[in-house]
Parts: sequence; C-alpha cells; structure tokens
Amino acid sequence: MQKRILPIAFPAVVLFSLFNLNCTKLDTTDIGSDLLPAVDNVNTFADTLLINTTQGLFSDSTYINRTEDFALGAINYDPLFGTTSAHIFMQLKPPFYPYYLGNAMDTITGPGLGLDSIVLCIKYKGFWGDSTTPVHLEVREVNDITFGIDSINKSNPSNYQPTLGAVLGSADIDVTKLGNYIKFSNGRDSVRNQIRIKLNQSWANQLFGRDSIAANASNNAFYSDSIYRRFYNGIAVMASGIGNGLMYANIADTATKIEIHYKRKNKGKIDSVYTSLILNSTFTGPASNKPLSNTVNNIIRNRTGARISSPTPDELFLQAAPGSYVNLNIPGIAGLSNRIIHRAEIIIEQIPTDPVLDEKLYAPNFLYIDLKDTGTNKWKPVYFDLSPSQSYDPDFTSGNYFLPLGNPSIDFNYFGGYKRRKADLFGNQITYYNFNISRHVQQIVTKRTYNYDLRLYAPFNLIYPQYSGTYVPFSNNIALGRVRIGSGSNPNYKMKLRIVYSKL
Repeated sequence: MQKRILPIAFPAVVLFSLFNLNCTKLDTTDIGSDLLPAVDNVNTFADTLLINTTQGLFSDSTYINRTEDFALGAINYDPLFGTTSAHIFMQLKPPFYPYYLGNAMDTITGPGLGLDSIVLCIKYKGFWGDSTTPVHLEVREVNDITFGIDSINKSNPSNYQPTLGAVLGSADIDVTKLGNYIKFSNGRDSVRNQIRIKLNQSWANQLFGRDSIAANASNNAFYSDSIYRRFYNGIAVMASGIGNGLMYANIADTATKIEIHYKRKNKGKIDSVYTSLILNSTFTGPASNKPLSNTVNNIIRNRTGARISSPTPDELFLQAAPGSYVNLNIPGIAGLSNRIIHRAEIIIEQIPTDPVLDEKLYAPNFLYIDLKDTGTNKWKPVYFDLSPSQSYDPDFTSGNYFLPLGNPSIDFNYFGGYKRRKADLFGNQITYYNFNISRHVQQIVTKRTYNYDLRLYAPFNLIYPQYSGTYVPFSNNIALGRVRIGSGSNPNYKMKLRIVYSKL
C-alpha cells in the first residue's frame, strides 16, 4: 500500500477518509455512543485508570520501498525534537542496452547540434513543515561501488549512506511554486509538481559524449549496464543549509528522471528534444545487461539539546518513524472484577507549545499501539480490536495471520489512532487521539488473561520479526509528524484509560 501525503491545507480527517473509502467517518471518542447505555452510576458506571508512561527512542532504522514517497529536505529549527536531514540516493539508468540518444537516423553532432543541458527531475508529492523558507538541495555523485551493484531485492535501511563524490549541481527549491507550470525550450512540453536541478556542464558533456552508437564500446556508458556503472554508480540529492521542512517525492514515478536536452537533425530538420534516464525496476533483456536500480532514503535525526532528549515527568514525545515511542503500563486493569465492558479507550492529548510551529510541524496522522510479549523484548499486535470483523492471531499459533488481512488491515473507524482536533480547557486548539481496546480489556477481566504493557508510536511500517521478516505498510509517510503529549501524570493533558461498564 503506497502512502499518500496530502496538500498542506487539507485537514487530517480527509487523510483518514482516503484509507477508509467504504467506511463511515466516526468520532473516536463517540464511536458506538448511541449503543452505550448512559452512565448513571446505578446500572452503568465509568472509571478512569492511571497509565504509567516512559519515553523511548528507536535505535533501529526503517526500510522504505522504492515505490513509496521519499522524504527530502531538512528540519533545522525544532526546539522540541531537534534537527532532521532527509536525503535520496538513487540510480537513474537507460531502460535498455545498448542505448543511444535520439532515433536511429538522427545526427546529434555537427554545427548547431549537440547537448543543451542535463536536468535532474524529481516528482514532487507534498510537503511537511514551513514552506516560507526554501529548501536547499545539492546533487552529488555516488562513488560507492557496492551501491552501484544492482539488486532489485536489495534492502537499504534509512540510516545507510553511500560514499559521495563531486557536486553536480544545486538549487534552492521554493515549494510554493512547484505547482506552477514550467515550459520547456522546445515550446511544446511543460511540467508541474516537479523538482528540477540543472547539472553542471562538465559532467553533462561527459555523459552526452558516451553515446553507444560510437565505435569504441568500452568508453560508452550506454553500451551495457556494467560499463555504465564504471562511469556512474548513482546520484545523491542532499539537503543542507537553509530550510525547515521535508518535501515528499516519488522516485518510481516516470516524472523522476535525468533529462538530456539536445539538438538533433532528422531528415534534414534540426529539432530540440530530450531523452530520459529513469529508475528501473523491471527488465526483460539478458541477465548480464539488466539495468535495475538501487535506492535509499537516508534520514538522520539529531536530538542533541532538544526537549525530547531530557523530558520532564509530565511530557512525552512522539516522532514519526524513524523516531520515538512511549511505553504504557496500566496496572489497574488486572484488578478489575468481572464486568461487561461497554467501552475501554486510551485518551492521548497534545500539550500545546508554539502554535505557529505546532501548525507547521504538525502531529502524525496516525498512531499505533501494540503489546510487549511476556518475558521477552519482542512485541505483538493487540488482541481483537485492530479489526473486529476479521480473525487474526497475535501469537501466530492458530493458523491465522498475526495481523488482520485487507487494505487497510486495521479498521481505524473502530480501533481509532487517527488524528483529531479539539479545544482544550484553556481554549487552545490541540491534537488528540483515542484507541478502542474494549475487547482486549474484556478478555482480561473475564478470562484473566495477561495484562500486557503497551507501546505507543507513529510507525511507517509494522514489523514483527519473530513471525515474519515482512514489513507491513502502515498509514504514515516516512518522517512526517511529531507531537508532544501529556504523560500519565500530567495535570492538564493526562494520558488515561477511560472505561464504561456494567456490573454483573
């Protein structure tokens, strides 16, 4: 499932609807409220249970598929969470070998013919952060031979960074103008929502001069993939300097490419044209010539000096993957007598800080909770409540899959975890989340099953290595979102478990 980033002006509830097109949007606080008896303290009661909370930081990295939206940019000012840098490494290649520029009958050298320019183009999908400051990007060569070795199945984590070489070009990107059309010099073609960086003429001349139609194949980058890699192992798009936001780009889109603009002569007519090198994921030619492409979305978090590195007991910090998490312990569940649980929901509220910064660097669109397995450092899904209409087995012992199947696999209407907005006690607009764990709690109080600790976080994908090495896509974009929330001891924004029940 491919993640989708929304335009800045879209409210979070629209994002929720994209993942639940066949469901009715419901308030997580009031889901099923018309089915619940009123709390009258005679037949139906409500209790609030204390949640013990501790802050955690993920030390592992995140894997992102080449078809997902990559992050690109830099967060240089965030006193709560520190800085973030997001870079892209990729190989843009000919779609086949031997490859030549233009058509078979073209002439590309001679008076008035030849190279105009080479432009790196990246498909723009959205933005998170402060769009009033341009994002500075620098294109560099990748000198790492191991990165250049092709494997469509190669998995590179987000903390991987290959060895880099010379600078090929740079640009300051104004994301507010990326929606405008740019017209090409030939007067026929135009494009929008595309990041464009002109590469330096020296490197462009080298690439253009290695057309495989020439006689000396050993010097021609386009003759075969192995020869192509001698000249070019890939390119890096690095964010540095100014900027306080992350752009989102799809490098598998056909709009992501190296455009080679040149003048050719065909049947006596001179024309301005371009050809493209692309991200290749399939190839039908000989195995020795396969032009498959490698990719990495490198994301670096630096939390030195930020509030997340030394939180107070009243606050907790959630940063989208690769980010942070919170451990939850609810001891009061184990002491509950057997009863009918009408609803058990975890309530999480944002602590407002800087209204401008909180609006620009807004909270993750979705949070998720899972269970800490007994006696191990492993985790597993919550029982029953991820999707009550589907059978699944968090212990993976009954033959059912450990997560609900489907698209989406999690029923957010029922389970909750999606971002909502409300006014707090002081009139501030804040983000909040609710999780419905009613069936899980019912199982504990009725059958005296184990009262697991929980983990709260904003994943990009879900992984339970004890069951499978498969990464299950979640509903967040990589690195998008951060929020400061109240702990279990916060006097105004307390994280709590609210239970509505009837006695037996």
